[in-house]
Amino acid sequence: MALESNKYYQAALEYIKTTDLAALENGKHLIDGENLFVNIVDSAMKTPEQARLEVHDKYIDIQIPLSKGESFGVKPRSECREADGEFNSEKDILFFKDKDWETVTVAQGEMITFEPEQAHAPLIGEGTIHKAIFKVKVA
Repeated sequence: MALESNKYYQAALEYIKTTDLAALENGKHLIDGENLFVNIVDSAMKTPEQARLEVHDKYIDIQIPLSKGESFGVKPRSECREADGEFNSEKDILFFKDKDWETVTVAQGEMITFEPEQAHAPLIGEGTIHKAIFKVKVA
């Protein structure tokens, strides 16, 4: 998938450059309706054992930890073997029980992008985190 040709992804990058994400209130902020929006959340961090891989079909995720660094489990979707339930099309999410992932750590204020073919297990760390989760429609 070519992110460069996705107009919603390009709009998300522009929004990130021109917006103080830390100043946004918690909740859902529409940027281009349901095509592009950002959820500002405070979430409890998880141990690697508690974290679950997830994938999406309709949206690309851009995740930006705002209060501190965050680690993610990452694995190609095609290599995920143990689904944890059925795909929830309303929430655009499917979880996996697989634990044999690579770990990637993202520093505070940096961004990481997950396309539909990449499974990711967010929120690995301690305490709570304030973060931005952009949902970018696959174009």
